Amino acid sequence: MSIIRSVFKGCGAYLPEKVLTNAELATCVETSDEWITARTGIKKRHIAAEDQTTSDLAIAAANDALKAAGMTAEDIDLVIVATATPDQTFPSTASRVQAGLGMTSGVAFDIQAVCSGFIFALTTADNYLKTGQYQNALVIGAETFSRILDWEDRTTCVLFGDGAGAVVISAETGSGTSTDRGILATQIHSDGRYNDLLYVDGGPSSTKTVGHLRMQGREVFRHAVTNLASVVRDSLAVANMNMDDVNWIVPHQANKRILDGTARKLGIEADRVVVTVDQHANTSAASVPLALATAVKDGRIVEGDVIIMEAMGGGFTWGACLCRW
Repeated sequence: MSIIRSVFKGCGAYLPEKVLTNAELATCVETSDEWITARTGIKKRHIAAEDQTTSDLAIAAANDALKAAGMTAEDIDLVIVATATPDQTFPSTASRVQAGLGMTSGVAFDIQAVCSGFIFALTTADNYLKTGQYQNALVIGAETFSRILDWEDRTTCVLFGDGAGAVVISAETGSGTSTDRGILATQIHSDGRYNDLLYVDGGPSSTKTVGHLRMQGREVFRHAVTNLASVVRDSLAVANMNMDDVNWIVPHQANKRILDGTARKLGIEADRVVVTVDQHANTSAASVPLALATAVKDGRIVEGDVIIMEAMGGGFTWGACLCRW
């Protein structure tokens, strides 16, 4: 039985020019390169310039993805931007990306699921493509998290950075089996009871301010390892596959300890996990597509590889996307 699959055509990435190393951070807050590296695996992060917005980063990543796909903005009829740091309260950052790419048709909107945002956006785009409503989608994760950090709080400011990643997916006919290219299964979840473990202490309807990120790191770690391992297994079960069928895990780049803990829980070798957190820290919704673009461009991920992407973020939200590249 033939079905519609959302097939990956290209991916792209963008990181701002400014780099902030652990050593430089140590001159601003009470920390050290050794402390940060040992607890997180992070060595540096990129920081957007004063005149750069989230949409600027997103447009750069989108153009990179379109180039890799051999397509132009005119070919795209759906743009979804996952971000927790929009340019404005409204309109959507996606509409600014749409305009910035020169698109005058199609639809563009944002999704807000924090660090899980890219997985939520991929799931949404996949469902639109499978119904036949759209043909080619541009899915972007983009963040300027440096704008919502308390730079005097060493427990959070060392963890995050800015960046953007993007993919182009297209609707194609598949056989309906796990041998198809494209998205094979998605799973997304949320549980609002855990708001106070990872949140921003501001907003238009509460404080009338942007606010700063707050986190209870130990509790987030505990939930992350459990939830991520569970959602990966659930996604594999939907496609009647198992971990032995997976070539690469492309996880949310939050913390090396979370990556290692999830891999151990799943029983997967460390060399099958794409790790880029050391190079750009936690970029929230951008981290999964940034890691994906890195592994595709350096030749690790090749056509036919089975990949599972996973992420967890504030809310809590968490999800996974199983695909064949």
